[in-house]
Amino acid sequence: MALFRFGRKPTTDAAAPTAETQSTGDGSPTEPAARSGGGLLDRLRAGLAKTARVLNTDVRDLFKREGRLVDEEFLEELRATLIRTDMGPAAAEAIVVDVRERLRARVVDPEIVIDSIRRQLLGRLEQTGAAVAMAASGPTVILVTGVNGSGKTTSIAKLARLFTREGKRVVLGAGDTFRAAAVEQLSMWAGRLGAEIVRGEPGCDPASVAHRAVARALEGSFDVCIIDTAGRLQTQSNLMQELSKIRRVIAKQIPDAPHEVLLVIDATAGQNALSQAKGFKEAAGCTGIVLAKLDGSARGGVIVPVTEQFGLPVKFVGLGETADDLEVFSPERFVAALLEGALASAG
Repeated sequence: MALFRFGRKPTTDAAAPTAETQSTGDGSPTEPAARSGGGLLDRLRAGLAKTARVLNTDVRDLFKREGRLVDEEFLEELRATLIRTDMGPAAAEAIVVDVRERLRARVVDPEIVIDSIRRQLLGRLEQTGAAVAMAASGPTVILVTGVNGSGKTTSIAKLARLFTREGKRVVLGAGDTFRAAAVEQLSMWAGRLGAEIVRGEPGCDPASVAHRAVARALEGSFDVCIIDTAGRLQTQSNLMQELSKIRRVIAKQIPDAPHEVLLVIDATAGQNALSQAKGFKEAAGCTGIVLAKLDGSARGGVIVPVTEQFGLPVKFVGLGETADDLEVFSPERFVAALLEGALASAG
């Protein structure tokens, strides 16, 4: 397997101009929309605006009182501020401990407090990776899982867009056959993106759709095959059996596949998303996370407990509703965008 890192070079495929689509509330694409300008850091700033606003407003309040000491009252307020962004109690406590050790009842130094937050966040996110495992030869198969409503279908479309911008040919497998709406949404996205799609009758065996999608990728010499999966089955046991079956079917066709199993998590759900998605990691053998809807959340700090509790890297973040609004996750840019306002308010 090779490691592939997405670039942002201009696309040359004919379908690209129609891919700049927006999503309706149900995940369906609408008419093309112009992409906003700016680099990745600007897009992260915009996507994290709600989270940064919560953090930076409260941080500014911590520094208001001139000559304030780093005492237990200050540390408790700092802890509460951090937890409000959903970065989790473990990360919040580590930051509080670091600030206590570095300042020890001295007057509050905003630069040291912000530096402690930065260091702890980067340390906890250093295992995240932007690399996508690609097949050494033949099609790369990516399985996508997640609960209904997490943004799974739209995230698949955005992944397809990233690949098509790199000039790769993509085939989609509409494996969430228990939800007719999911199949229709993915079909509309495929039409907009210039990707081929394999679908089955409503309620048919998802593994059969996965099998036909991989077969089509092989016979058509496609570069990437992205397969959707059910977001909910009657029981956890049924879910695990279905996902295991899909994996077995794919592996019989391509021994190393699936090359990636991505878990889509809704950032707006905060801590609740962790318990909802736990079963998918266990059932599907996930290799990475797509954190969707980050732009609509004031809980962007949930990236930290996501990586810690799941032991998986966040590989992509969703920063908006257009087909281009999916970015490779960078810990450095993420922390810079999150803390930029705090640094300004501390100055």
